[in-house]
Amino acid sequence: MTAAYDFANRHVLVIGASRGGIGAAIARAFQDSGATVAITGAEDAPAPGEAARFPYTRLDVTDDAAIAALAAATPQLDILVNCAAITRRGEEMEPGFFSRVLDINLTGSFRTALAFHGHLAQTRGVLINIASMYAVFGSPQNPAYGASKAAVVQLTKSLAIAWAGDGIRVNAIAPGFVVTEQSARSRQNPDHVARVTARTPMGRWGEPADIAGPALFLASDDAQFVTGVTLPVDGGYAIV
Repeated sequence: MTAAYDFANRHVLVIGASRGGIGAAIARAFQDSGATVAITGAEDAPAPGEAARFPYTRLDVTDDAAIAALAAATPQLDILVNCAAITRRGEEMEPGFFSRVLDINLTGSFRTALAFHGHLAQTRGVLINIASMYAVFGSPQNPAYGASKAAVVQLTKSLAIAWAGDGIRVNAIAPGFVVTEQSARSRQNPDHVARVTARTPMGRWGEPADIAGPALFLASDDAQFVTGVTLPVDGGYAIV
């Protein structure tokens, strides 16, 4: 992706960017556009590519104390991106795991947003949540993931209203089928891969970098009158 924006002197934190997927692609794009970027992840260490580029904090987004400590250690923040999420295709009907998915994907996003609300209010900053096309589609294999991402869309709208008076813009991106570690299990089925490709007007699966450009736009001054929006980035899958 060619950088089209200048984020020099902006400080960005991407929650859930340790595995080289969407979060990492967004972090790289902001850094390439001049921002100072830090990332978090659930692992002890990020993937080698991210370890070489970004300050890293291991963060459990269900741990209020850990989130508070990270916020206290962060002197300035202009842009917060919530990417932390889990899913387990075909295993989400189990109530305990269903609750864990919601705790990470939905409540985790709320916890981090709330912890950094003061930072973003100081800088009249931007919050970007990563939702999913499963916010609008039913998924028999991923009911917890779909429910959590639909709720992220509603959370985005509510925070956009609640924090508008602080000058904070809150938006979301809803990726379609993207080639990531998280989608690896579903991509083991060649029929599924073919069906997705055939239905998608752009004729391919997305790549993590496809999500980065829209994130830069939503964080930029070009989107200064945009808040409460969830932007589909799915190659047209949702319009068919």
